[in-house]
Amino acid sequence: MLPKVGAQISMSRRGNCYDNASMESFFSHLKTEGLYPYDIRSVDEAQSRIEEYIQFYNHNRPQRKLKKLTPVEYRRQLSA
Repeated sequence: MLPKVGAQISMSRRGNCYDNASMESFFSHLKTEGLYPYDIRSVDEAQSRIEEYIQFYNHNRPQRKLKKLTPVEYRRQLSA
């Protein structure tokens, strides 16, 4: 299905399972916190929920691996 819409399949190198680990973790959080708790009935509603969750994740959700900072706060701290 991906080639039909012009998308390219992304695979990690053999034996390197960490290539996509951060995205897999994000998608897990997105589904369990941002989608599954809601009764989504349309693509527009799903898109809206995803956009809201991305905003929440980047600006309001502290990350343990980032010393309990949000991703935006962590990046600001690095660039200061």
